[in-house]
Amino acid sequence: MEVFMKLCKILCLMLTLPLWILEQLGLYGLYKRVFPFLAYNITFSYNDKMHKVKRNLFRNIHNFTNKDHTLRLLEIGCGSGANFPFYPGGCTVTCTDPNPHFERYLRRSMEANTHLTYEAFLVLSGEDMTGVADQSMDVVVCTLVLCSVRDVRRVLEETQRILRPGGAFYFMEHVASARGSWTFFFQYALQPAWYYLGDGCVTTRETWKDLEAAGFSSLHLSHVEAPQVTYTIRPHVLGWAVK
Repeated sequence: MEVFMKLCKILCLMLTLPLWILEQLGLYGLYKRVFPFLAYNITFSYNDKMHKVKRNLFRNIHNFTNKDHTLRLLEIGCGSGANFPFYPGGCTVTCTDPNPHFERYLRRSMEANTHLTYEAFLVLSGEDMTGVADQSMDVVVCTLVLCSVRDVRRVLEETQRILRPGGAFYFMEHVASARGSWTFFFQYALQPAWYYLGDGCVTTRETWKDLEAAGFSSLHLSHVEAPQVTYTIRPHVLGWAVK
């Protein structure tokens, strides 16, 4: 099966060769203007399917309110603001994303979620959030983002830098399935095409290992099968970690 899986991946690589050439020529960057539109529209379907999961994930986020009785929240890779409906009223949200073309759709989500206060939209990568002060956030949120960053461990280091002591990191990510499963077969074989369609998304990351090695004081992590989502991204990890 492993040999067949590798052959299928080679075939997929060959089929995506034109996309690779466009990337080398710098033309693939045009897709970054299109991707926010696609992600914004997919958000509605994903949120419908994952509503209960997200609601349960963020149910205790208010426990990390600071001594001033406020909640300063930063979202890494906020995209179009899919998580806004699940945040508690009154918290102050700082949004970051490396793709500036998300801002148009992010503003729509802000207008639809007036129970929140919005601090800023910062065009930053998760690996380098230099514009955010040390220990300035009570909560950091990252969902469906660690699959596409260049360096997961660096993102987690930056997260701990900007979290106050006792602050929390909330995460929900699709991850690699068990090796030897049919899900992993398709994740591995179709990865070259998925990378381009998902703007750098990698379906075979074992992100839970990075979370376990990140050095949080406590980690509450669960493996789940996301209901009714695309087969190749059905395995998820979710939970929260305390600095």
